[in-house]
Amino acid sequence: MGTFRFAAVGDNCIDRFRPPLNQSLVGGNAVNVGVQLARLGQTAFYFGAVGEDADGRRTLDLLAENGVRLDHAETRPGLTAYTDIEVLPSGDRVIAYEDFGVCAGYRPSPSDIEALKTMDHVHIGWLDDGGALRRALAAAGVSVSQDISVNADPGNLGIDGLSVAFGSAGDGDADSLMRSLLDGGAHTAVVTRGANGSAAMDGSLRAETGIRPVEIVDTTGAGDSFIAGFLAAFLGRAPLQRCLEAGRDHASRTCTHVGGFPQRPLPL
Repeated sequence: MGTFRFAAVGDNCIDRFRPPLNQSLVGGNAVNVGVQLARLGQTAFYFGAVGEDADGRRTLDLLAENGVRLDHAETRPGLTAYTDIEVLPSGDRVIAYEDFGVCAGYRPSPSDIEALKTMDHVHIGWLDDGGALRRALAAAGVSVSQDISVNADPGNLGIDGLSVAFGSAGDGDADSLMRSLLDGGAHTAVVTRGANGSAAMDGSLRAETGIRPVEIVDTTGAGDSFIAGFLAAFLGRAPLQRCLEAGRDHASRTCTHVGGFPQRPLPL
């Protein structure tokens, strides 16, 4: 597997788990993907905004500690994004409240976009720009991916031009979702299926794999780790089957610790 220049753009947040856990962790799709790419030995940059508060400093410190480049990270007046999460007796997690803080309205500057055009691949997390960055990068011929499951607003769910579109089917029809992603303009569609593993299509090939059983501590961020593992193999031109297996293996490791990447939880 080669080494490439990746950028992760968009969301960061503080996941605040209410009692009985009563602790907080740094996360967010773009942050988790960036950290996991760096942990895989890739060169990873983070493009996004944090607030001028302790949570913002904590987020940037953890990114730096994990080897993520912060040349294009911004600190803005306001709050760092956070998510309040209820933990049910079943262990399921339910989002009780979200405040996107200074992530809302974040846009890469013109100089940031020029820097993004030099990357081998750009992954877009939650970004409320109506698809403007996706379209600009695709028009410039940049390899770009996005996880459509983290954008609830239909205005930000465009697919056309994505090199890889990631989605989550749960117990639903994964093949129908993949076909809809390909029909929407994605070159490769990748769908996770919970305990049923994952599948991918690229228009001519279809591949699938199951999960790698591990003793689960926490599933937070496992999907983001899957994306990082898949992308590192994908950029290395691995076969589609091997890309899924790389994503599977990296996701399974994330399930063995608390949070989307190893870190020390802080009490609320």
